[in-house]
Amino acid sequence: MVALLEPLEAPVHPIEALRRIAFLLERTRAGTYRVEAFRNAARTLRTVDADELAERVEAGTLQEIPGIGKSTAGVVEEAVRGDVPAYLASLQAKSGGPLVEGGEDLYAALRGDCHLHSDWSDGGSPIDEMVVTAIELGHDWMVLTDHSPQLRVANGLTVERLTKQLAVVDGINRSLGERFRLLKGIEVDILDDGSLDQTEAMLGRLDLVTASVHSKLRMNAAPMTKRMVAAVSNPRVNVLGHCTGRLVEGSRGTRPQSDFDARAVFEACAEHDTAVEINSRPERCDPPDDLVGLALDIGCTFSIDSDAHAPGQLDMKAYGCERAERLGVPWDRIVTTWDAERVLAWANPGR
Repeated sequence: MVALLEPLEAPVHPIEALRRIAFLLERTRAGTYRVEAFRNAARTLRTVDADELAERVEAGTLQEIPGIGKSTAGVVEEAVRGDVPAYLASLQAKSGGPLVEGGEDLYAALRGDCHLHSDWSDGGSPIDEMVVTAIELGHDWMVLTDHSPQLRVANGLTVERLTKQLAVVDGINRSLGERFRLLKGIEVDILDDGSLDQTEAMLGRLDLVTASVHSKLRMNAAPMTKRMVAAVSNPRVNVLGHCTGRLVEGSRGTRPQSDFDARAVFEACAEHDTAVEINSRPERCDPPDDLVGLALDIGCTFSIDSDAHAPGQLDMKAYGCERAERLGVPWDRIVTTWDAERVLAWANPGR
């Protein structure tokens, strides 16, 4: 069951204080530079033993450690002295509550996430940090879906790099045992002709594939419809990601939705049991409400996903849950409420 993190109370380990500050900043979409200061400081402290840390706090020399600045040193000092750091307490009071009003019961029913990124592509954190945060939030599973090769601006994974990542995923799952399941996936680009930006052999090694359009978003409606229908009809594709490509707010500005025959695309999704993603990022809010309603009427399944590029953004599924609940999407038609075994059976029938 997914839930809000309980506020940290004294005593708090300085690394956990730094991690929680970064999490709270990420979930409220603070600037990357601010977040990285706290994430980098947490990583740095893992190389400093407790005795040295205490000595440096007493001597006032924390900032001599590379990666520890004035703000992060203040947090560490307060935590080492047994207090909840003032900055952490302020963030917990201001930003620790629900991100949105509504959808709380559905959010609590979520068990996984089919769309998220690590620092292997354009995410900001290592895979293990994404996993640890997901476990803390109460997830049972999630799918690692870094980008495919064509999206060079997002450091998309070649076959060789994805092969190495799959070995890392295997290692993480061995270390976690039954506590959590990290599924092997990809956010694969839908190419101009509807084919997928990864080899068939590699796609066959994955547990789940989310497919999205990232290029030529202003393509004419007829070829865009043909492109999307071809992709969602591909037996390797399980989730259609942020289907309209629109941006409604945020640092990247706004972008209109792509032109396509939504009925034709969603009918193909329903026919081939491809889930329509409810992308929870506030700047995407994709698909818009009317298209969610159309997909619902046609009989599609859905996947409420975070599209997280940082650990704190895993919480953004709250926005998708508010929309899904308000629009009347039945919980059993939302694959991210299913357990891992059901998801695997749905995504790979006959395997």
